[in-house]
Amino acid sequence: MSGYGRRRGRNINHINVCVKYTIFFFNFVFWLLGGIFVGVGLYAFFEKWKGTGYSLVLNAEQMILDISIIMLIVGFVMFTVSFAGCVGALRENSCLLKFYSACLLLFFIAELALATLGFVFPQKVTGVFEKHLTSKLIEFYREDPDLQNIIDFTQQEFKCCGLSQSGYLDWSQNEYFNCTKTNPSVERCAVPFSCCRNPADINTGLINVMCGYEAQQLTELEAAKKIHISGCISIIEMWVYGNLYIIAGIATVVAFAQLFVIFLARTLEGQIQRQKSLWMH
Repeated sequence: MSGYGRRRGRNINHINVCVKYTIFFFNFVFWLLGGIFVGVGLYAFFEKWKGTGYSLVLNAEQMILDISIIMLIVGFVMFTVSFAGCVGALRENSCLLKFYSACLLLFFIAELALATLGFVFPQKVTGVFEKHLTSKLIEFYREDPDLQNIIDFTQQEFKCCGLSQSGYLDWSQNEYFNCTKTNPSVERCAVPFSCCRNPADINTGLINVMCGYEAQQLTELEAAKKIHISGCISIIEMWVYGNLYIIAGIATVVAFAQLFVIFLARTLEGQIQRQKSLWMH
């Protein structure tokens, strides 16, 4: 090839601008979201730490169930991976793009594995949740305000009480609601107000936090008139089955979106390699 032909070949751009900036803007959005998650998680953690007089000590179980720490981890992962996608696309860095596409592929495989387990072995998955989560979530209800708000929200929205098949009696595992005679708490044998069928006072409209007092001492028939008695795991499971097509549709869209972005990243990697090989000849 003549010198003119080589110079002309080197001027050819194999990088598709549309692919490049689609990856960049897509990841820029998730990079911002990841930063917000990290910021909110840090704020929530330090507020909780400040509330304990800067003496907050968490064990492994509390860390796993701590919402602020979960937000920090999720935010950090989102921030890191999307940052690699942003910079990799903008700077046409094949190493960062390989890291980015590999991470997305790992996320996709993990999601697929979890979805398969949930679909093929629903009873076993439910059993694992009941066995390993019920006692810990109930136990830490009063210890973590964020966790308390989530549990209260779940019980109110799904009209349930407790987590396992024992339903409202799960709350006896909490030291404040424990129904043993040695428990000195004024909330002995109670359940949280979020279990109540009508927690708001009719006259004032204010939440009556005492509406679940002594509920554990009632029979199921008597308690059912006052509070919701079914555990949340079984209620949520029924809700999932009732909305299975919608959930499956959303999951399919998310899966195809992930695969499409992986395809774009791999396509851009190939274009960068072709461009580099062109410059080297």
